[in-house]
Amino acid sequence: MLAPVLAAIALSLAPQEASVSHQASGTFNVSITPVAPAEGAAPDTPGRMILSKTFHGGLTGTGEGEMLATMGPEQSGAYVAMERVRGSLDGRDGTFMLVHRGIMDRGAQELLITVVPGSGTGELEGLTGVFHLTIAGGEHRYVLDYNLPTE
Repeated sequence: MLAPVLAAIALSLAPQEASVSHQASGTFNVSITPVAPAEGAAPDTPGRMILSKTFHGGLTGTGEGEMLATMGPEQSGAYVAMERVRGSLDGRDGTFMLVHRGIMDRGAQELLITVVPGSGTGELEGLTGVFHLTIAGGEHRYVLDYNLPTE
């Protein structure tokens, strides 16, 4: 029983691999396609949607995922999504996953989109980060604050 605890302590004390902070920014196009609810689903069952994105700028490539969302009275609701991104991030090729969590409380919004730890492949292995998005004038913009292990 003590061995797992000691192993966790040893890992936390081990030298950590260095990483370098970066920032990529640009725009993206998004298509959201609703999926019909299952037959007999309750009226308040969260809606399911398929996401399809094309990224431009520091991140070039595509994103595909699924979203669950619900909206209640008084502009209150939430959404969650998982998205797989495939492309090039500042010239490094690979894939990674994003996890989305959005809350709206009487119109006040809170959004957190992060890179799923351990999801990077190819030259994006070890990627961590936070994806910030803004929508202005109908244009979707992003800033991805990220870290990659040093070579």
